Amino acid sequence: MFVTLTALLALSFAPTICIDPGHPSEVGRGTRGKHVSEMQVVWETAVSLKDRLEQKGYRVVLTKSKLEQKVVNKDRAIVANKSLAALMVRLHCDAASGSGFTVYYPTQQGTSNGIRGPSKEVLARSNILARKFHSAMAVALQGKLKDNGMKSDLKTHIGGKQGALTGSIYSKVPVLLVEMVVLTNSKDEAFIRSKKGKEAMVGALLRGILAATNP
Repeated sequence: MFVTLTALLALSFAPTICIDPGHPSEVGRGTRGKHVSEMQVVWETAVSLKDRLEQKGYRVVLTKSKLEQKVVNKDRAIVANKSLAALMVRLHCDAASGSGFTVYYPTQQGTSNGIRGPSKEVLARSNILARKFHSAMAVALQGKLKDNGMKSDLKTHIGGKQGALTGSIYSKVPVLLVEMVVLTNSKDEAFIRSKKGKEAMVGALLRGILAATNP
């Protein structure tokens, strides 16, 4: 197959994105709605997002290779680190009383098993990229899904205990986590199960990544 020099140069400079479909991990298999599991939703979203990003010329690494594969959060971060990802996007679904999507990012260092992180550089870069990512995602989902804004890792159960989420502590690349929907909310579950909802979510995540990783 003939490949032009321009195409080769574009490929060589393409950003790498690490997509982390959360669960199963050391904290379990994730939450469940009435009809679908978090594990299924995030895996299907990750695979679709990978395809869309590759069509845009990105290199994409997933933190696992199949639905049921268990990967602990430290190892998920290591996958992103080894790939030298421009951004690690962690996909989850929430279990709460509310509705909508939320973007989390590390705002300070935390400690897990004696390891302290992320670095000040990763904290600063994560802040910048998370803001760009959230703004674009919010525009894409306006009128379709409630926007709960950007929040610190400290606002999560584990992040509040450690100072940052485990995946953030071990990350040496910019990192953010998206709670795509509140899966225990029937309307949110119906949204993410529908064809239009799935397409809207993948499109919003794509727009977020494009905004965060382009000058």
